[in-house]
Amino acid sequence: MYVEMRHVNKTFDGFHASRDVSFAIKKGHMAALLGPSGSGKTTILRMIAGLDQPDSGDILIDEVRVNDLRASKRGIGFVFQNYALFRYMTVADNIAFGLEVQKKSKAEIKARVEELLELISMKELGKRYPHQLSGGQRQRVAFARALAPRPQILLLDEPFAAIDAKVRQELRTWLKEMIGRVGITSIFVTHDQEEAMEIADRIILINQGKVEQIGTPAEICSCPETEFAADFIDARRFEALMSMK
Repeated sequence: MYVEMRHVNKTFDGFHASRDVSFAIKKGHMAALLGPSGSGKTTILRMIAGLDQPDSGDILIDEVRVNDLRASKRGIGFVFQNYALFRYMTVADNIAFGLEVQKKSKAEIKARVEELLELISMKELGKRYPHQLSGGQRQRVAFARALAPRPQILLLDEPFAAIDAKVRQELRTWLKEMIGRVGITSIFVTHDQEEAMEIADRIILINQGKVEQIGTPAEICSCPETEFAADFIDARRFEALMSMK
């Protein structure tokens, strides 16, 4: 397994954000942390990224324990729900930012930026600024910026939350295709079960800081293992979604 959490616990001022969380994700897979708001999904993502530290338990990436490894050394690309683009930088400069931090050569940065602009279908928009882009375009730039330093893992925190419904649907399809092309191990947080069912290879269902169930979208829908899973997942919606494919 490529990403693992083993019996991880995290408490904030007496609030148990993570309770004995354990799961494993295969290399190249797209996993969804699915659950209601406040269930602890983002805390798990932040601990994998190294932005928060677990109180106990182990986090492993490619079989290496990373609990004590700084966020900058974990090989993580992070896409935030509010894009977090630099307002006064062009699209190209936003994408290049991580490479400049790594002190890559100008030639290498230029080649990588051009490659990613091509990947996100924005080759002609490199000189624009974030305010000149649509919400969907800004999220594509955020995706490219996260990929630029060639991370081992891509983490996405509700990446479509700030985008309207129509564009969100288009971006889901686009993201799944892009992840497939790049082949990067990815974990995204969502409270939208339709989003998780459509994009993820595996779903990790979270409730009140603990893992309720892990499985493929079909397994989660057809064989809920807990009362929460049965109540939270709308099997009819999943069946309707599958029938449209």
